[in-house]
Amino acid sequence: MNILITGGAGFIGSELVRYLIKKRKNVINVDKLTYSGNLENLSEVIFKKNYKFYKTNISNQTKIYHILCKYKPTYVFNLAAETHVDRSIDNPIKFIKTNVLGTFFLLESVRKYLKILKKKEKKKFKFIHISTDEVYGDLKKSKNFFTEQTRFDPSSPYSSSKASSDHLVNAWHKTYKIPTIITNCSNNYGPFQFPEKLIPLMILNVLENRKLPVYGDGKQIRDWLHVKDHVRALWTIAKRGKVGETYNIGGANQIKNITLVKKICKYLDYKKKKNIKNSFIKLITYVKDRPGHDIKYAINFSKLKRKLNWKPLYNFDNGLKKTIEWYLKNSEWCKKILKKNAVYKKRQGII
Repeated sequence: MNILITGGAGFIGSELVRYLIKKRKNVINVDKLTYSGNLENLSEVIFKKNYKFYKTNISNQTKIYHILCKYKPTYVFNLAAETHVDRSIDNPIKFIKTNVLGTFFLLESVRKYLKILKKKEKKKFKFIHISTDEVYGDLKKSKNFFTEQTRFDPSSPYSSSKASSDHLVNAWHKTYKIPTIITNCSNNYGPFQFPEKLIPLMILNVLENRKLPVYGDGKQIRDWLHVKDHVRALWTIAKRGKVGETYNIGGANQIKNITLVKKICKYLDYKKKKNIKNSFIKLITYVKDRPGHDIKYAINFSKLKRKLNWKPLYNFDNGLKKTIEWYLKNSEWCKKILKKNAVYKKRQGII
């Protein structure tokens, strides 16, 4: 079985690549290799016979169509996206180009490709579009959860660009009968995450004795999903998910940002033998909140659990500890990534 993954050098994409290679699937990875896409993430699979890599943009219809025709993938996983909210506020056009126009061009490439497939091959094909819970907007102080029926109400250029791409995927399914599935996941964490994201940023700043910038009062609530649970869900959905459906993927771990940062500090206190008086918690610095900052996300993934028998396996505290340990043991990976990214040095900790 051949599987095409776009954005396969990123955090979630590279985890999916490694997961499928271990399952002995033939993986074709397409990635433009922007700041957050790194081949360092794929060092363990790069020489595998069942792995191919193409450096290209999903907007390059000629190249993407050629790859589709050459390998005839059963599944296409679209993870190619700009994902950082602050970057979208600073420079929204990149998010429109990649997340909206990129998805459009990719869908058009797939539409053209499906025309050459035999009926039996077309029946097996699925296009899985990976999106975010941020398209649903802000739960604020409500005790409710996002469901697949929640109305889209995005707050940032990033989330609005992803909402737009979701609408495109739905429209191409309804109009052109492309066999699509959309997934909306909560915040991911785990190894190989780019260091501007909350968890790795806090870990690395602690290790360098830098301030730990927390937006506003830090009481924003996020639902955390381990990346390994996420890719397990994606594979389950690819195999058994129903075409035309949307599936929410959550981690059942709603926690305030400030509580999470303190958990990281306390575990590193333990590792570095710090006492209460010298705790890394003292590095926490509250900074001006960002525009349009959502207060709460929480995912209801009961549909995925009920229909496809999936649930997260990672306990958050254990998953967080293992993640911290990974960053402690992989300082060379962090150095290589940060060296390539001068922007990070300027931002120094915007969450």
